[in-house]
Amino acid sequence: MIYQCTIAKAATLKGIGLHTGREITMRLLPAAAGTGILFHRSEGDKSRVIEALSANVVDTRMATVIGKGDLRVSTIEHLMAALVACQIDNLVIEIDGPEVPILDGSAAPFIRLIHQAGIARLARSRKVIAITKPLTLVEGEKRVSLIPSRFLRVSFDLNFSHPCIRQQQRSFKLSTESFCSEIASARTFGFLEEVEYLKSVGLARGGSLANAVVIGKDSILNPEGLRYGDEFVRHKILDTLGDFALLGYGLLGHIKSYKAGHDINHKMVEKILATPDSWRFVEFSEAAVAEALRLPLPAFNPDLVQA
Repeated sequence: MIYQCTIAKAATLKGIGLHTGREITMRLLPAAAGTGILFHRSEGDKSRVIEALSANVVDTRMATVIGKGDLRVSTIEHLMAALVACQIDNLVIEIDGPEVPILDGSAAPFIRLIHQAGIARLARSRKVIAITKPLTLVEGEKRVSLIPSRFLRVSFDLNFSHPCIRQQQRSFKLSTESFCSEIASARTFGFLEEVEYLKSVGLARGGSLANAVVIGKDSILNPEGLRYGDEFVRHKILDTLGDFALLGYGLLGHIKSYKAGHDINHKMVEKILATPDSWRFVEFSEAAVAEALRLPLPAFNPDLVQA
C-alpha cells in the first residue's frame, strides 16, 4: 500500500452491455501518478472525461452509474472492485458505450485483464483514508456502518425470504490473493420475475444465464448451478468494494453492511467525505516509497480465480 500503481501496458476487451445489449469496446491505458481512475467516454463525435469519484455518481438504482453532461458509464462496480483488489490507483479507461461490459457478471475477467497488462509501480506515495471514529447510516432495513481497522474489511449480512438465498453472512479482509480466490468470481444475481420485467421495459437486453445468476421460484435456473454455496453474499461484498472505490482514495476501515445496495453505499461514501473529523489521511514518506520500490514487486496468481 506504500506506492501508487498503474498497469504496465495497454489492454483491451470487448463485451455486451447488460442493459443495452450493445457490443462495447473498453481499453485500459497506463496513467501517471496522481491521475486517478478516469473514464474517457465516447459516443460518435462526443466525448467526456469522467472521473471515477462519488461526486460524479448520477444513478444507483440498478448499478453504480457515473456521468458528465449527456454521457454516462454504467455498471462500473465490478471493474472498480478489481482495481481496488489489484491496488491500481491510476488508469485511463477508454470506452465507446454507456456500460462497462458485463462479461460473466463477476470481476474475474477484469482480474485476468489486469494480470495480462501487468502492474507497474510509480514513485509516489499512496494517500489512504483511515477511519478514526465510527459512522453509521440506516435507511429502513438497510444499514451500513464503518469502524476503525488496520485493514480494509467488509462484513455483509444478506437476508432474503427465498429458499435459494435465505440468510448469508461473510466477513472478508482484502488482499489481492483473497479477492482472487474468494470474491472475484461471484456473479451478479437477479430474480426471474425482475429480469422479465426489465426486459419488458427495454432494459436487461444483454442479460442471460451466461452473465448472471437467475433465481426462479424455488431453484437456480443456471444449469451449472452456483460457483459458491454463498455466492450471493460474496457478490454483495464485491459490489461494496467497487462502490467504496469512489472515495478516490484507499480505505482503512471495517465496512459492516446489512441488506445494503448501491444507493446506501454511495450515501455512506458521501457521508465519509462530509465528516472529515471521522478519519485522517495516511501517507508514506519519500524515503519509505524509495525503500519499498527496491523490493520485488508482489505478484498475484490469476489461476486462483474460479472459472
